[in-house]
Parts: sequence; C-alpha cells; structure tokens
Amino acid sequence: MQGVAACTVALDIGTGSTRAAAMSADGTVLKVAAREYEQIVPAYGWSEQRPEDWWNAARAALSDVTGWAGDNQIAIGAVAACGQMHGTVLIDDDGRLTRDTVPLWNDKRTLDYVRAFEAREDVAAWLPRTANPPTPAWPAFKLQWLRDSDPDAWARTATVFMPKDYVNMRLTGERAMDWTEAACSFLMDPQTGDWNRAVLDELGLDVGRMAPIRLPTEILGHVSAQAAAETGLALGTPVLVGGGDYPVALLGSGVCRSGLASEVAGTSSIITLVAERPILDPGISNVGTPEGNWGGFVLLEAGGDAARWARRAFHDNQLGYAEIINMAATAAPGSDALLFLPYLVGERLGAHRNSRAQFFGLAAGHGLPQMHRAVLEGVGFAVNRHLAVMEQATGTRPDVLIASGGGARADLWLRIKAAIYDRPILIPEEPECGLVGCAALAAVATGAARDLTEASARMVRHSRHVAPDPAWAEHYARMQPLFNALYEQSQHHYDTLDALAASQPEV
Repeated sequence: MQGVAACTVALDIGTGSTRAAAMSADGTVLKVAAREYEQIVPAYGWSEQRPEDWWNAARAALSDVTGWAGDNQIAIGAVAACGQMHGTVLIDDDGRLTRDTVPLWNDKRTLDYVRAFEAREDVAAWLPRTANPPTPAWPAFKLQWLRDSDPDAWARTATVFMPKDYVNMRLTGERAMDWTEAACSFLMDPQTGDWNRAVLDELGLDVGRMAPIRLPTEILGHVSAQAAAETGLALGTPVLVGGGDYPVALLGSGVCRSGLASEVAGTSSIITLVAERPILDPGISNVGTPEGNWGGFVLLEAGGDAARWARRAFHDNQLGYAEIINMAATAAPGSDALLFLPYLVGERLGAHRNSRAQFFGLAAGHGLPQMHRAVLEGVGFAVNRHLAVMEQATGTRPDVLIASGGGARADLWLRIKAAIYDRPILIPEEPECGLVGCAALAAVATGAARDLTEASARMVRHSRHVAPDPAWAEHYARMQPLFNALYEQSQHHYDTLDALAASQPEV
C-alpha cells in the first residue's frame, strides 16, 4: 500500500447491497465494503425498497472505507456514486421522504398504465420525443401510479429523483438527477437533454417536481457537517452528480465510444450498442451514456437468473454453479438438439410481456447435462436474437463484444456465447466495472483526466479474449433459426396460459 497518498471513493447503490470502494488513480480497487438489504414484495409483480435502507447501508460502508483510509494515511479526494436505475424517490421541501418505500426498476405495478398508453397512442410517433418505447420500468409510469394511488404523498412532493440521487442529497443537501437517468425516464427530450414539458403535461405530471438534470462528471456539492459525522468523510469533500449503475458500468468496461458493443451478464442480460444518437425502434430502449453518447439496448430479463432457476429446480440449490457448469460441459454443443427458451419472467418490451420459458426437443436420451447446457445456450440464442434486431436497426455489426457482470466469469458460457454470436468476446480485468466507472468520473471531475475516454483508457484493461470455435459457431448458426421460429410461434399461446393459471383448481 506504500506510495498511495490519495484515492477517490466509488459508491454503488445496488438492488441487493450498497458498496463503497477506495479507488486508486489507475482504477484499482484498494478497499471495498458492503452492506446488504432486502427487496419488499407486497404483491405479485411489485418490488420496493426503503431509501432509508440505502442511506444506512451507504453510511456504514463509507465508514468502513474512510476508517481504512485513515489507518493507511490515504486522503479521499472525491466521492462518485452510481446506482440502480428507475427507482422513483419522492422528497418534500425539507428533504424528507413523502413515501417510506420506492417502486424499483423491476416493479411491474404500472403495467396497466403502459397498456393504456399503448392502446391510445402511436408508440412509433413518440420515439423521437422520448427516445424510448413505453415500459413499466420507466419513472414516467411510476409517477402516474404514485400520483393516482398515493395522492397525499404526491401533493407533498417537491422533488423527484433516483436512488443514488437520494444518497447524494443526504451527503450534500443538494438535489439533481444526472442525464443518464433522465434519458431513461420517458420524460426527457433527447434533442435538448432537458425535461420534455409537453410530454409531462400530456401524462399529467408536473415539470416543477423534476430534479434539475446535470452531467455525471459535475460536482454536485460537498459533504455536509452532519454527513461527515455519520460517514467519516472529511467536511467539504466534493461529491459528484454520478450516474446510473448500468451506463457507468459500460464506461468502466471500456464501452465509451460510438460503435462499441457490450453484454452485461448479471441477473438479466443487456446488449448495448453505443451510438451518437438514440436508436429509434419500438423494440430497442436507449440510455444516455456518461460521455454523452447514447446506448441503444435490449434486455433479456432472465439471463443469469435462468441458471439460478435451473440450480433451484433441478438440485434444490444443493449444487454449486461450478459443479453445474462442469456438468453442462460434458454435453455436446447443441445439447443433442435440445433448445431452451429462457423467458422465465416474461419480457420488458413487446406485445407478449407475459411470455414463458420452455424446453423444446426433449427426448428419452436427454439428461441433466444436456438440460443445463441448453439453458446456457438458450440465453445465448435469446441475446443473439436481440443483437440481430439492433444490427438491423442500425446497419452496424460490431466486430467484438465486451462482457461484464457475473456471467463474464463462467468460461464455458463465454465460449458458448462467442460461438453463438460468432465474434470474439473481451473481458475486463477488473470485474467491478461500476466502481471503475465511478473512478473514471471522479478523475475527470478532479482534473486528473481530460475526458472520460482518456480516463477509461487509463483504467480499463481487457485481460481475456474468447474467440468463437468455428465448429460450434457453424452448428449454432443452424440452431438459431429454429430458436427464432419457436419464439415467434409460442407467442400465440401465452394469453391462454395466463387464463389456465388463473383458473387452476386448488389442491
């Protein structure tokens, strides 16, 4: 640790925990601390958390890191936060919550609002106004639900912002939302980068309640006396505006220039193609990126979650993931003509958000090795279908994908995906891409780097390269059309399945 005289602190307010990390000038994680919390599920399809839990976790994790820095005589130059996106926080004039809980990114209680919007509006005509198709994830629809379902809280609301913005306010007393979050709200004008007053008016929302939009690298404010006492941070430490966890992780994986592509493989799988302008297609969402580009993306809700499901369903969680991967490796590529459609929790976009998962081609000769491999391959086929949609919409075919997230640690899965995508996959040396992205933001804010491209180039190193196996790629290319056909043909049956599930007799 000798020779390290200063660091920045990255703060990641996630869905499962908040982590604080001391980061060196070259993007190395020097010390990390975390505190966990739970999601609240009061009804089917709902998912909430308490902002107070985020703050309690943040101050405890920060206290661990500041204590470590003090013990090692390391100064903290700035704090940069990223956080789970779309969780819609309501604050009154005095900075108090008007609701104790917040609907999260994966909360689907607004589905009826989205369906009503789609029934009365021309969705394609809205794309230039919002850069996004409608989905229950967006804060616009969450705010409509909150306005109608909790009018008292809505009446007392002075400011709307996102999870990391709440923690930033507790640190500094200042209020803002960064442009990466605003761009994914269904409320920002993609042409001006400001709130779209006409859209807010049409949705019955008040532009005056929306926090000012600022850039992720701007200094939001400085650590207050109260926050200093609670966290161990020095009074007056600069705190950045920060960004959404997903776009900041793109930056921290090196995906920060037009034409680069990423797969973030966590619970979900997100394919992103960076471009100078949003991709206006009803099957593609767009997020603002920290360096000022746009990331067109398509999300598969059950990526790593498909492997988690298989572990629970087949082994009652008694086997580890390494054992399951080893089992899948004994099956031949293509799993002896067995396919798996991984739509275990439906889809975010499209007419069939109620889609289901299925195995197709099961025969007496199949066993657990083939079924586990088919799950891994099915996620690859589903992501590749999304990639094809994006390539068709943009006319761009990236030569390489940069992978991050937990799925980037599974070697067999990477080999399967490289073959299905038929292109190499690069893996960052530091898997905590969100923390590295925060460090890059801080480098620009403090003048240590000229811009985010320079900061990313300095901090991000790609240590692994997975090339597609030609024989695997050829076989998977023959399977992909069948997967696509199954996907299309199955959509006719999902409403029937819903009706059957609703009318199922009791045991």
